[in-house]
Amino acid sequence: MPASLWQKQVESLRRTYYCLALDPRGQGESEIPTFGYTAERRATDIAELLEPLTNVLLIGWSLGAIESLQYVDLFGGRRLAGLVLVDSSVGEEPAPAASKTFAQRLRVERNPALEDFVRAMFVKPRSKAEIDTLLSQAKRMALEDSLALLSLPFERSHWKRIVHGFDKPLLYVVTPQFEKQAHNLQKNRPETEIDVFKTAGHALFVDEPERFNVLIEAFASRLSTAPLD
Repeated sequence: MPASLWQKQVESLRRTYYCLALDPRGQGESEIPTFGYTAERRATDIAELLEPLTNVLLIGWSLGAIESLQYVDLFGGRRLAGLVLVDSSVGEEPAPAASKTFAQRLRVERNPALEDFVRAMFVKPRSKAEIDTLLSQAKRMALEDSLALLSLPFERSHWKRIVHGFDKPLLYVVTPQFEKQAHNLQKNRPETEIDVFKTAGHALFVDEPERFNVLIEAFASRLSTAPLD
């Protein structure tokens, strides 16, 4: 999905903070290389983006949350003031239901599979023009590259280790599909802050932008801004 989905967050938060929304490689307005569709390479892309910055609040949604964790694993949290993970599994119990249906549908009937996926991200109806734009954006990437992004060679314990080892403020924002994981993460890592958007879709920051923005503003205001060593 393109970074343009975060428009309402950028518009709101840039009044106080310097804000960047990243189109990962192959998505949005970024280039579409024929390589690099792995968590390691896309985490490196994040590192290159953040190289000139300090005191960063990094927010990752869905696959972007996984890639943010991989960034922390590969490069540490030196440039980060905090981390926000949005509606993605973090390795806590219960594990999401295993299913290869989506990947199989992408191979057999990519267009209807993508349309069903995009529409299911939202609870509040989106215009046909918006849905069509998102579908067009999604289809810029080659099918095999999009499937590569779904084929992460990691056990769930990999993500749990990274989350538990992160030593700075962490906010985990989820919909009901990850609510039990959120409560278990807070139990096992008590300093974790959580919030559950019970009536929003997977793109919860689009369905309920005002609530999400207030949550991020409040979290950001509590972060320390120590300089890099």
